[in-house]
Amino acid sequence: MTEVNFEGARLYAIPMRSRFRGITVREGVLLEGPLGWGEFCPFADYDDTVAVSWLATAVEQCTRGWPAPARDRIPINCTVPAVDPERAYEIVAKSGCRTAKVKVADHSDSLPEDLARLESVRDAIGADGRVRVDANGVWDVDTAVNAITQLDRAAGGLEYVEQPCPTIEDLAAVRAKVDVPIAADESIRRAEDPLRVAVAGAADVAVIKCTPLGGVRRALRVAEAAGLPCVVSSALETSIGLASQLALAGALPELEFACGLGTLSLLTGDLVPEDQSLRTVDGYLPVPTAAPTPDPELLETYAMTDPARITWWTERLARVRALFEQADWDFDR
Repeated sequence: MTEVNFEGARLYAIPMRSRFRGITVREGVLLEGPLGWGEFCPFADYDDTVAVSWLATAVEQCTRGWPAPARDRIPINCTVPAVDPERAYEIVAKSGCRTAKVKVADHSDSLPEDLARLESVRDAIGADGRVRVDANGVWDVDTAVNAITQLDRAAGGLEYVEQPCPTIEDLAAVRAKVDVPIAADESIRRAEDPLRVAVAGAADVAVIKCTPLGGVRRALRVAEAAGLPCVVSSALETSIGLASQLALAGALPELEFACGLGTLSLLTGDLVPEDQSLRTVDGYLPVPTAAPTPDPELLETYAMTDPARITWWTERLARVRALFEQADWDFDR
């Protein structure tokens, strides 16, 4: 850890284009090491123990780098927040992607809005495009079964539904009652044994994110243990942190699905020069061999200025760093 310049940490705050995951500003910290920069950006509702894995990913990136890739570019899905149908159509039509991931279940009475959004997305992407939805685990089994049936119809067929319910047992129950494939996200990264998701018959697809799993190497082992086809999804990072997610997608032995790594479109800005920014082009992103370098002017533009938030992040980083050092982290375990 002495290789990481914690004293030179750079705090950022970038406004978002639409509310997503309950936030309107994305906040985080950049850390520099001998191999470049890493990003530490656990969401505010995650406790320090959970945030240790996020710090490990940043440390891996700026001190160890990543395994060799198996491919040089990744197919990407566009991400549609809980917006009105007109805006949803615009996002998909402009994306260049042939797969769209649509946020649903944003509030308890959202189903009519979700159905209208999906109809618009299908119009935009065409009959041969793929549409998937993400409910972030808010439904119970009966609600999920009812909603999935209607959402599948409105979308003209869903590729899969991501995390319709919070528990592995509920995912398995839903999967037994619907024809639409089920993807596990939170259930994969929160399970002590990722294989349990597959053994329980809870999912057809595993959604993995190296940021909360502790780095690319650990995420690759989780993917192997899960024993399911994998999709790599972002944790709403800037290009600095997104590079790790792309490195994971590039290193997977097999990649059958488009990945949810086009999320820079949700932010109003980035921290790297435009020619290094990891924005989707024609539905694909390149697999980087190293993280991009932040632009000094952009670091100033998006520097965190609220004294209370600066204190909050500085203290949080210090606490999580202490926990990380106590854990004596093994990236290869």
